[in-house]
Amino acid sequence: MAITVNIYYTGEGTAAREFAREMTDAGIVSAIRSEPGNLRYQYFQPLDDPETTLLIDSWTDQEAIDIHHASPMMATIAELRDKYDLHMRVERYVTDESGPAPQDIAFIRS
Repeated sequence: MAITVNIYYTGEGTAAREFAREMTDAGIVSAIRSEPGNLRYQYFQPLDDPETTLLIDSWTDQEAIDIHHASPMMATIAELRDKYDLHMRVERYVTDESGPAPQDIAFIRS
């Protein structure tokens, strides 16, 4: 089981992109990716919404997320969110270990 959290950061103009760039340039993204239990930490830009940046953040389990949230790094992230005046929308998913449904396999190209 993995837990994936999609966080949609929205701000004025390019604020969300600038936040993601600073997170990356400051080494915060690399540090998070090296934390035990982190499976993915990656930013994306929706083509139809230039003021939003999507973070896909995946962890092995809730304990790994809780340890990450308790780390001093979270204060730095919160400061950057404030700096760029970002608002967030969050979606949370738990991995379906069964894989794609048989009727969906014909639509998946590997």
